[in-house]
Amino acid sequence: MATHAIGSPTVSRRGGRSRSFRADEPSWFTRQWALWSRVLAPLRPLDSPRGRAGAWDASWPLPRELTSVRRARRLVTAQLRDWAVGDLSDTAELLVGEVVTNALRHTRGPLRLNLRLSDSRLLCEVEDTEPACPARGVVDTDAEGGRGIELLDLLADAWGSDRTATGKTIWFELRATDRWV
Repeated sequence: MATHAIGSPTVSRRGGRSRSFRADEPSWFTRQWALWSRVLAPLRPLDSPRGRAGAWDASWPLPRELTSVRRARRLVTAQLRDWAVGDLSDTAELLVGEVVTNALRHTRGPLRLNLRLSDSRLLCEVEDTEPACPARGVVDTDAEGGRGIELLDLLADAWGSDRTATGKTIWFELRATDRWV
């Protein structure tokens, strides 16, 4: 074992590379644990608000009840009024109602509604515990439902779904026209 001028031991590896070790350097296991704990730290149960809160972030858990759709619409409308983004209220309310209804209809477990306003864009997310992403189906002209994805296509500036460690997040973005953020 060789030592550097500063006194830390060096271990040679194949290929002629060497690595310096110090007594206070964390072990491989400690470094891996720190990395994974950072990745998993933001995970919170969906029946609680999201951990990060700010002036332009809002988060609410939604119970698995039919009244959650109405509650989600009211929460979005009130929050957008507080943020002074009134031009988004009608569209956001309609799309949130669709996404929450689909989550209640096609998933099990708790739900969470998240809103974020940044750079004149509203990001709305509905988190659930089902990993399966939404699927576009053929809808009969007389059908009472099944048009949620078409509404997202028509009204949202962007939308999608992302798998998460707890399930998935369905999200959409709307652009504010009368906001200075």
